[in-house]
Amino acid sequence: MPIKNRFAELLPEIAAWRQDFHAHPELQFDLPKTTAKVAALLRDFGVDEIEEGVGRSGIVAVIHGRESASGKVIGFRADMDALPIIEATGLPHASTHPGKMHACGHDGHTSILLGAAKYLTETRNFDGKVVLIFQPAEEGGGGAKAMMAEGVMDRYGVQEIYGLHNNPGTPVGSFEIKEGPLLAAADFFEIIVKGKGGHGAQPHVCFDSTLAASAVVMALQQIVSRNVDPLQPAVVSLTGFATDTMAHNVIPASAKLTGTVRTFHVPTKELVRDRIKAVAEATAAAYGATIEFTYGDGVLPTINAPAETGHAIKAAEAVAGSVNTDVTPSMGGEDFSEMLAVRPGAFILLGNGDSADLHHPHYEFNDEAIPAGCSWFATLAEQRMPISA
Repeated sequence: MPIKNRFAELLPEIAAWRQDFHAHPELQFDLPKTTAKVAALLRDFGVDEIEEGVGRSGIVAVIHGRESASGKVIGFRADMDALPIIEATGLPHASTHPGKMHACGHDGHTSILLGAAKYLTETRNFDGKVVLIFQPAEEGGGGAKAMMAEGVMDRYGVQEIYGLHNNPGTPVGSFEIKEGPLLAAADFFEIIVKGKGGHGAQPHVCFDSTLAASAVVMALQQIVSRNVDPLQPAVVSLTGFATDTMAHNVIPASAKLTGTVRTFHVPTKELVRDRIKAVAEATAAAYGATIEFTYGDGVLPTINAPAETGHAIKAAEAVAGSVNTDVTPSMGGEDFSEMLAVRPGAFILLGNGDSADLHHPHYEFNDEAIPAGCSWFATLAEQRMPISA
């Protein structure tokens, strides 16, 4: 069962939706145009139930199968939000909202799930229910957690959950997946280094926060190499450095550092968190400074359940013929993990071809991947909930 012919026929229509989403990107939970279009299309398709405003701006829709004797209910998820990036593609459908861009392919994910919804409402060739979850604020906003907090899985009876993400650098329409950890937990931290400011010509009467903060940055680079078990993956990245003044002749009184921690296991995360605080305090003290430390739990690690990974592979093999399961886990994060913490499921990667990388100003979702993505969702529904003979 290769790519379904219906999706080849629908490709121009689905690509047009995708390009419209791309031209009108919206951020986090503020998705009025995006959600209005998604809801309108779902109603046009004839979905059986639709709820808007879930988790502030998410959408949940239900499609009933031709039969319902199995009692099975499976969920499919797509993310809708864009990124605060200035687009540089120069495409005819480039962003019309300066400083906002679909640089992670959520426009493609949403359009793929809409395409699958159109097909499933046309055919209803399954025994059970499909629950479609269109999620806001995947990019650091906690959209999945917000939807889970409203009890979506329990209210709609979802028994297992599946999602996909495009993957630049792999052949268009190919699939990659692995059982177990696929993506890392993504946490964040902030360190305020407080010294004693003063005149740039008199550093000897100051406690230089810039110097102290610079030393903290260098010291934190040793945590993973000297404190973490070499067999446990971990990343500590300092991503921001700002002082309270940019004047040429002023030594600032404080400096702010921001960063991220990526891990797969809770003990490693806790070790890294505690060492960041201890190392930053001791290093700053050596320069006569103090710190304020804030650590925030971000998304959980994305861990694919064994049985559901097998179901995802079977559907992908039906579509593409083969699936790459020899996948190295990534330290990137994905808040689909919040759904996997509530229900067993699996997250699969869909080849985007030779495109720019994710979160890059030249990135573009490859519309040629749409039929494979739609077919995977549709095949999964039909395989997991087959019509009785």
